[in-house]
Amino acid sequence: MWGPWTVPAGAPELEDVIYERRTRNAGGSVARITINRPEKLNAMTKRTMKELMVAVDAANNDDSVGVVVLQGAGDRAFSSGGDVEWEGDRSRADWFFDVPPNHTVRFSLKPVIAAVRGYAIGGGNHLAYTCDLTIAADNAVFGQIGSRVGSPADGYMVRYLIRVIGAKRAREMWLTRRRISAQEALDWGLINKVVPLAELDAAVLDMASDILDGSPTCVRILKAVFDQEIDEMAGDVRRTAYLTSPTFVGSEEAREAQLAFKEKRSPRFWPIPVEV
Repeated sequence: MWGPWTVPAGAPELEDVIYERRTRNAGGSVARITINRPEKLNAMTKRTMKELMVAVDAANNDDSVGVVVLQGAGDRAFSSGGDVEWEGDRSRADWFFDVPPNHTVRFSLKPVIAAVRGYAIGGGNHLAYTCDLTIAADNAVFGQIGSRVGSPADGYMVRYLIRVIGAKRAREMWLTRRRISAQEALDWGLINKVVPLAELDAAVLDMASDILDGSPTCVRILKAVFDQEIDEMAGDVRRTAYLTSPTFVGSEEAREAQLAFKEKRSPRFWPIPVEV
């Protein structure tokens, strides 16, 4: 049995993120972090990403918390990735210093379960597949969109996906931008479990309870060991972003991609051939 979700005393005051805690009668608590921008399909900005880290830090420093749950507000989206309007205004320095949302998972000292409803697209998909465990509702949709909106992939977000679903599937997901259903994501190995939308919260708590039944110290060590696989790849993320952003993000090609997205039309990347 579980107590109610509450905002614990001393919880950080956040705008884009909600931080809550729920305690199990048998002992141990779960921290729930909710990206709270439903009007933007929980798209993330610099503030959102910073607040995710602040919330994870709160969970790290709460000895009663053994598991972190990450979700998006509402049933329409886990997260649709980076807010395109914000991404288009990022400077060279922003690209170097901004903390990718994936680092939220690596920063957590406790296992993170992604609870995915609706769209997990772009950076939202990255975030879901870099969580330690991912449970999806049957309305979940996964996919990448970077090359469609002029947002280049960098660092371990691409490389780690190969470890999760294999090179062929990872290339298909990134290069074709095809969206896949929750069931297909399960078949690919992208997620751990699919449940009906109404049963998602219960399924997440069941998995969290299984984790809490284990030795907290052993679980913490296992989490760190698994994260070492990502740490091996993660050092290049800022360098790659720094090299890519000044030459591409401000280019005509990138601007066309972003404008087409805002205008809800297909981008015109290729020049019209000259007839001879």
